[in-house]
Amino acid sequence: QVQLVESGGGLVQAGDSLRLSCAASGRTFDSYAMGWFRQVPGKEREFVAAISRHAINTYYLDSVKDRFTVSRDNAKNTVYLQMDTLTPEDTAVYYCAASSSHTSTTGSDYDYWGQGTQVTVSS
Repeated sequence: QVQLVESGGGLVQAGDSLRLSCAASGRTFDSYAMGWFRQVPGKEREFVAAISRHAINTYYLDSVKDRFTVSRDNAKNTVYLQMDTLTPEDTAVYYCAASSSHTSTTGSDYDYWGQGTQVTVSS
């Protein structure tokens, strides 16, 4: 069982930056690929970024790949999402997720989810 807790969300202006963190419980953090997803009310959950167990591979949604950076610190059981040059279209609840199988862009491949953190970008 893995528990995930996101933090770092907030209200910012367009062009600002935020860094989201996701702290995981347990001693097997490096057994999991990690992903970030986001969801706007009334819309489907959207893949944002993913990172493999030892950070060898990363994947991004096309619209964020030049602005967002996913990273992880396995010694701290934490995954990060650095978000730069934010736009109002990035407004959403952001979730981190852990996959015991593989690094994936598909939400159904993830076994554990955090509770989410709200990111609001004003214009």
